[in-house]
Amino acid sequence: MTMSARVEGLGQRLKTYLLSADDGTMMRHVFQALLATAVVFIVIDWNELSAANRELSGFDAPEAVPALPPALTDGEPQNAPSDVTADPQTLKQTIRFELQPGGILSAQGSIEPGAAGRFAREIEARGEYVKTVLLNSPGGAVGDALAISKLIREKKLGTKVASGALCASSCPIIMAGGVIREAEKGAVIGVHQIFNGSKEKLSAERAMSEAQRTTADVSRHLEEMGIKSGVWLHALETPPDRLYYLTSEEMKEFALVTDGGTPVAKAK
Repeated sequence: MTMSARVEGLGQRLKTYLLSADDGTMMRHVFQALLATAVVFIVIDWNELSAANRELSGFDAPEAVPALPPALTDGEPQNAPSDVTADPQTLKQTIRFELQPGGILSAQGSIEPGAAGRFAREIEARGEYVKTVLLNSPGGAVGDALAISKLIREKKLGTKVASGALCASSCPIIMAGGVIREAEKGAVIGVHQIFNGSKEKLSAERAMSEAQRTTADVSRHLEEMGIKSGVWLHALETPPDRLYYLTSEEMKEFALVTDGGTPVAKAK
């Protein structure tokens, strides 16, 4: 059957239906058709909004971040200072928040756009029980990392990276929010440049503008959290496909870890 014949047949059936249907049945079917059309437009708008959010959430999208990129320390590729014992598949998955005994909220996986909203709901649901956020992440969306870090500081929570865990890329931004910041011996913490991890190709001017804006946002936040500039300078000097691994001495020097169990002076 040709397309024109199918259209003609459909038109005849529609004509027959309109002539035979009572007003109530017709109105009900018209309403259902309008509802279906509205759902279609909502889905289209949601997809467009999600794409915009993915673009505006920042750089460093998790799908573009290798779980264990090579290091770049003193200009020469080196191995991580300690072995990362975390499951690589766990690191590649979107970040999961799980409550553990002792007021610890585990945060494991890549920071996808929208992670900050999920984290906020988790904190709201747990009330005053959460005391420390335990990090194990290769990084991800910078905008979400900033939002999570700010909420951690607002709630006056601590942050911690356990031995064998990884906190890389934008993960140290989250760590910076803790009023008490701990890195166990054997914890692996690394930084690198931000980059546009979305699949959309930005113009050179827009990419430059976004990078500068995001850099300013991160710099301002780290300063407010009491982190010294050395952390961010090492990040800016390290290509996005490499990691600058911070030594335990550098973590102390740059105040990425706090002195013992003493909270930071300005717990904003």
